[in-house]
Amino acid sequence: MSLNELRTLGRTGALISPLTLGTLNFGTGTAPTGPADSIRIIKAALDAGITSIDTADIYSQGEAENVVGQAIHGRRDEVFLATKFHGQMGSNPAHAGNSRRWIVRAVENSLRRLDTDRIDLYQAHRPDYNTDLLETITALNDLIRQGKILYYGTSVFSPAQLVEAQWIANTNHLTPPVVDQVPYSLLVRANERDVFPITQQYGVGVLSYGPLDGGWLAGGYRVGGGQPESSRFSAVPGRFDVTAPFNQAKLHAADALGRVAARYGISLIQLAVAFAMNHPAVTSVIIGPRTEEHLTDYLKAADVVLSEAILDEIDDIVAPAVNFLERDAGTVAPHLEYPELRRR
Repeated sequence: MSLNELRTLGRTGALISPLTLGTLNFGTGTAPTGPADSIRIIKAALDAGITSIDTADIYSQGEAENVVGQAIHGRRDEVFLATKFHGQMGSNPAHAGNSRRWIVRAVENSLRRLDTDRIDLYQAHRPDYNTDLLETITALNDLIRQGKILYYGTSVFSPAQLVEAQWIANTNHLTPPVVDQVPYSLLVRANERDVFPITQQYGVGVLSYGPLDGGWLAGGYRVGGGQPESSRFSAVPGRFDVTAPFNQAKLHAADALGRVAARYGISLIQLAVAFAMNHPAVTSVIIGPRTEEHLTDYLKAADVVLSEAILDEIDDIVAPAVNFLERDAGTVAPHLEYPELRRR
């Protein structure tokens, strides 16, 4: 495997690199990587052979899209450019969601910030339980006809929602979504159970994110090693606490996986990214470097080939199709998250 071995995105015929540059960390304000460094990382990624960039309007409230637009200026045709809508922009709660009213405004804002005349892949960042899915799909089909987007996709849709989206599009003679974006890593494997078989059945490409599971697979989470420093520790209470009882199974798994990587002479980061790239349902793995050094570490994984023996060892540590925590799925359905809905 190498970055030069481009992969077909679902049944679209579009070819993208097996690694996609994610831009969650780029921008201003609370983003860990400022504009100048972000632009350098983006250009370095393109020079290294990455052809796909994934961003979202909500990342740094539009600043990540601004940075991407500046970085790819003059190189637009080299890039498969993906962005997302759904999250609230600014203080107005009406500036969010998957309604036609918001989508037609959000896409114009993203096009302006990205300084481009079209978006290659426009994704619903999350399901919208207050909007009829047919409305969303119809609005996105209209954007395709207008030439403002080429394809559209979803992110962390449930298996039922994925099937519903295909059914709605096909029965209404509309173009269906061609991509789903999901978390997938050595420690987050539940999508192997039902999401991946569905995407493969319908020819939907998969952009997987979180190959390091928020840092759990960066190498610092080891049994007896203490609490690694992380900005996420306080931002997501409990999720990265090595002393929490509900994290003990994950901590021991991360430790065991680190020992597997060391035994085969690779870093845990390389093992983690290569594992995500290895699944046949995954088209491209989204990486989120904060520095050029991080980018270099990620790029090394593109040349790692995992043997059946290594994959068997991984399965012995983390069973296929298992998540340690419900929240690891990327989103929690309202009827599970809110007691007033769950207990009706």
